[in-house]
Amino acid sequence: MSPPAVQHPGERRWETRLLGVITVTLTTLGIASVYSAAPLRENAMNLALSQVSGALAGGVLLVIASRVDYARWRPYAWPLLGVVLVALLILLLPFTIGISPPRNGARRWLMMGPLSFQPSEAARFAIVLWAAALAAKKGAQVREFKKGVLPFLVVFGTVSLMVLGQPNLSMATMLALLGGVVLFTAGAKVGQFILLGLAAGLIVLRKVLDTGYRNERLLAFLNPEGTQGDAGYQVYQSLVGLGNGGFFGVGFGQGQQKLNYLPEGYSDFIFSAIGEEWGFLGTFLIALLFAVFCWLGFRIARTAREPFGQYLATGLTAGVGITAFMHMAVNLSLMPATGLPLPFMSHGRSSLIINLLAVGVILSVGRVRGKAARSEKREVRSEKG
Repeated sequence: MSPPAVQHPGERRWETRLLGVITVTLTTLGIASVYSAAPLRENAMNLALSQVSGALAGGVLLVIASRVDYARWRPYAWPLLGVVLVALLILLLPFTIGISPPRNGARRWLMMGPLSFQPSEAARFAIVLWAAALAAKKGAQVREFKKGVLPFLVVFGTVSLMVLGQPNLSMATMLALLGGVVLFTAGAKVGQFILLGLAAGLIVLRKVLDTGYRNERLLAFLNPEGTQGDAGYQVYQSLVGLGNGGFFGVGFGQGQQKLNYLPEGYSDFIFSAIGEEWGFLGTFLIALLFAVFCWLGFRIARTAREPFGQYLATGLTAGVGITAFMHMAVNLSLMPATGLPLPFMSHGRSSLIINLLAVGVILSVGRVRGKAARSEKREVRSEKG
């Protein structure tokens, strides 16, 4: 990659501040949306309070991470990845079912008393951190397959297979995508990506066709109206909700799809719930906020002081952007159902906490660059003096 451009501290300051404002805005709107999309009023407050607790915990991590030099994360890349692998392994062991009971046929959560946590969400952060650290260490070797790409594939494949065993195909695919983003940013050859992408696509297609409910989701995507009573029910009702919203929406709390028509409207299909109550204007605003978020994150990454910061900020920004795009695409029936949440907005403390932590690290990349720019400016002034 080209060396980072020198920028004045004022330029860096507005980017980090605007990114923080967008994050707070999406999180606040998310809490309101979770409350409004709950099917029963007595559950709405519980869901909203759960989201608030996640926002507070994640907010603390965001502030701490933003004020700590992001380079301090680098020595913890391997240990953090190891902790995540152990947590993912616990979910697969038959004798640990007491602390990881199945939900809807999947074991994805670790129970710690009244609290629960989803290790695969932490894996998103860990895999980007580890990939960024190793890519920065290898440098130009990343372009070689044996010494560069192969070690990454071993780790990406191991983590993805463990997540796939939960089962969670969408998150396993997401982890592979994020690893690929970091590798591509680090300079891996395009031809290698094409071959690996084709191989991964065939594996995913095989998993979809060999699993009943995944196959049904694919058929529902191809014909949502014809399968609305089975796997296509949620997607069909999602489209109905978006259509009901029109341009201005039916009003906050006035959506009807949450009344036993659209299950999981406060999580997997919250974008549809927003579209029904806030209309096209609301969904356009949300999409615009995510687009600006990604633009700012990639801009901060491009001007990072060294490669590790570039790779780290790029991967973390891509994690938010790709997840948001896939969630909105599912709600609009532009791709098969995946179960991925809308970052900062869907109900789920694990996702919210990890995303806020990721924003803190991105802000740290920007803040450190700003400090470097100020130092360079002082050196130039002293030389002129």
